[in-house]
Parts: sequence; structure tokens; C-alpha cells
Amino acid sequence: MSSQNFNAGQAKGHAQAKTQEWVESAKDTAQSARDKTADAASATSDSCQQKKEEASGFLQQTGEQVMNMAHGAMEGVKNTLGVNDNTSHSHNK
Repeated sequence: MSSQNFNAGQAKGHAQAKTQEWVESAKDTAQSARDKTADAASATSDSCQQKKEEASGFLQQTGEQVMNMAHGAMEGVKNTLGVNDNTSHSHNK
């Protein structure tokens, strides 16, 4: 009977050791998944920031171009109507 008890105790110890190995393995896998998720989130954030900066630069350039075009159009209308600063001085003389 003591041999059976010894074998049962040995089997129980072996099962507990295996369970502990599986738990540790699951913890390692979960930690690895968390690390990969954090890395991916960081990369996505960096990419979004870069795209935001690119879009901001593009919008600023576009805004400047529109302002320059509007200014040019306004100067053209002034010249056509003869109210531009350059032409008004010559009419006054």
C-alpha cells in the first residue's frame, strides 16, 4: 500500500509540475502578445503623427497657393478698373 501511495504522490507532484509549466508558458505567451501589441500601437501612433504632419504641411502649402492666387486675381481686377496703387499715382499727376 505504501508503494501505491508513493506512486500516487509522485504522479500528483508530476501533474502539479506540468501544470506549473503550462501556467508559466501561458504567462510568457501573454506577455509576448502584450509586448507585440504595444509595439504595434506605438508604430501606428508614430505613423499617424507623421501623416498628420504631412497633411498639415500640404494644407498650409495649399492655403498659401490659394491666397497668392486670390491676391493675383485682386491685383488683376484693380489694374483692369484702374484703381491699383501704381496706376492711381500716375492719374493724380
